[in-house]
Amino acid sequence: MTMRLVLTLTVLLALPAAAHVQPPSPTAHNVSILHCAHLFDPVAGKLLGETTVFVEDGHIRQIKPGAIDPARYRTGGSAGGTFSYHDLAGQTCMPGLIDAHTHLTLQFSKSTYSDKFRLNPADYAIRSTVYAKRTLLAGFTTVRNVGDTHNESIALRNAVNAGIVPGPHIFTAGQFVGTTGGHADPTNGFRWDLQGDPGPKDGIINSPTDAWKAVRQHYKDGADLIKIMPSGGVLDESASSENPQMTLAEIKAVVAAAHDYGFTVAAHAHGAEAIRRAVLGGVDSIEHGTFMNAEDMKLMKEHGTWYVPTIIAGQYVMAKAKEGWYPPQVAAKAEQVGPVIMATAGKAYRAGVKIAFGTDAGVYPHGENAKEFQYMVQAGMPPTFVLQAATTHAAELLHKQDQFGQIAVGRGADVIAVPGNPLDDITAMQHVTFVMKDGVIYKEDGKPTFL
Repeated sequence: MTMRLVLTLTVLLALPAAAHVQPPSPTAHNVSILHCAHLFDPVAGKLLGETTVFVEDGHIRQIKPGAIDPARYRTGGSAGGTFSYHDLAGQTCMPGLIDAHTHLTLQFSKSTYSDKFRLNPADYAIRSTVYAKRTLLAGFTTVRNVGDTHNESIALRNAVNAGIVPGPHIFTAGQFVGTTGGHADPTNGFRWDLQGDPGPKDGIINSPTDAWKAVRQHYKDGADLIKIMPSGGVLDESASSENPQMTLAEIKAVVAAAHDYGFTVAAHAHGAEAIRRAVLGGVDSIEHGTFMNAEDMKLMKEHGTWYVPTIIAGQYVMAKAKEGWYPPQVAAKAEQVGPVIMATAGKAYRAGVKIAFGTDAGVYPHGENAKEFQYMVQAGMPPTFVLQAATTHAAELLHKQDQFGQIAVGRGADVIAVPGNPLDDITAMQHVTFVMKDGVIYKEDGKPTFL
């Protein structure tokens, strides 16, 4: 008997057996059925009608238009399986939201500047678990955490991934990368004998060589991306929010090293010259972009650079400056930057710059992320666009468009719901009633399910 004949007989004998193999009963798995009054599809940019979403073992198994009779799917008796039906009547379902600019290990307050001398890294890490929960319950099932001081967010990410604490999917930059005395320098505002000399291991660079070492240290530490500070910032204790603080050579070195190691690079930049250098240096995104000019916008379109506006942060610091929260030099910067960010975001949208949703959470209270949608609409962006910014756009910025940003068969089940129609009233995004991440329900009927 030839080998070909043996193989043929083997296949033929196998066919009848295969025909009798039955798929596992749904009740042998963890099955949830979501009935949505509407479903927002960010890929098509459309609000669909009544839709049923089938979730099995943490993944989307099926999406059907219309409603179904749950009794047809509820069969009993199989050990280890669960079944649940969730009628989200009057609500709009959509993919779990993505905030591409958060700081989960910090929440600014009147005592923040003195807290640096009282709190340990462990204090920030423990507090971050609370902020992560608030973020998840607000409907943000994925975040990009763009900077901390002691890699606390790496520990937080690992704890969430291990199921120790509830929180969103976290992609973290670990420590900020900046220059001596710049926005990332953790000893800004310290008296001379306490300043020390932070270096690449601390995220502080002063040459292209330092840049390579800092990126490699981030790789060693387990970061997911790199965050650089090529301009001054608002809340540090320096004089300028917009002066350039990294050379083009330093930025190019960071980007070259980062891309070698599979990292994207986010650039905090307020000033026009710092933005120009960052874009020419090859960064993947500009954060804040307050004083972005027409040349910057043109360059960003040419280079495909993303823009993450963080309008809410500008509005918040402007308000708190008037309440006396900050030292005088910080308050002056906050009052200068706050009124400009929204106008810049509107101009960037009209110019065709790619925009992803991000808020600078931690500058304002965690859990209020969705207020950014309202500010984006006020800046002139259509509601459909701002929802895409927090789903498909942000997923593309993360290079995770194959995992997040849409409800699709085979993907992880990250689904949220809000009352009514957010395309008619974008403030509905501030009232998330249902949150599912990886098929696990963390909020239903507006209440947490895990407390």
